Amino acid sequence: MEIHELTLKGGYGKDGVKEPVSEIYLRMGDIVSIVGPTGSGKTELINDIERFANGNTPSKRRVLVNGVELHEELREPSKNPVALITQHTNFLSDFPVRRFLETHAKIRMRERSTSIVDDTLNFANELTGEPVIPDNAMTELSGGQTRALLIADAVVIGSSPIILLDEIENAGIDRTRALELLKQYEKIFIFVTHDPRIALLSDLRIIMKNGAMQKTVMRGDSEKRAMQEIEKIDELLTDLRGRVRSGDNVSEDYMINKLKALGYIA
Repeated sequence: MEIHELTLKGGYGKDGVKEPVSEIYLRMGDIVSIVGPTGSGKTELINDIERFANGNTPSKRRVLVNGVELHEELREPSKNPVALITQHTNFLSDFPVRRFLETHAKIRMRERSTSIVDDTLNFANELTGEPVIPDNAMTELSGGQTRALLIADAVVIGSSPIILLDEIENAGIDRTRALELLKQYEKIFIFVTHDPRIALLSDLRIIMKNGAMQKTVMRGDSEKRAMQEIEKIDELLTDLRGRVRSGDNVSEDYMINKLKALGYIA
């Protein structure tokens, strides 16, 4: 089954009141962010999407694929069109990274070649500061390396058309590079995020409150222009974070020179 469109049918919030957003259409190539304060229902929404809810979850939402309920055979793990990358990445297996990827390729009935594993590793290493070593055990990877590898695995080997990513900003992943790479693939990417940069780079934002979808916001031209300034600030914070991590001194002169270079002070 080739997926072209995902439809989210609104249900009810925590107070039992019908959600203000009754319907959302997502198409292949869309990058979507789910935003809202802690406890607003973001995780419940991606769980509904992952399970292809049909009025059988606490929210009573329905999720349709190409306008209809998901075909039962696609609920089989090997054919599941959804990949969920969560914050919980503990592994029961101590497989070496390469064997883990080769095993998944075999399960997915993808070509078990060196190239697909290498492509996955290269993708992962674009996202993380410390490269993933193929011979290292999965249990030896850091949280950021694990999340980067799972994202790459879902995109390249899993070839999942719908990918859900839960707060990748907490894993030390290069967010801008991640979005650049993901936009090259014709998939639906849905982020649960507190990061304004990820949210503002998304095509659509779903605003959550009290367990309900309150509104949607399309990315407009004014936000695209604002992102030019936001990127400058983010680059400053990234540089500052790097200096702190490497033990370099952060002086008043350093900050003044950086702000001058960005044009924020004369």
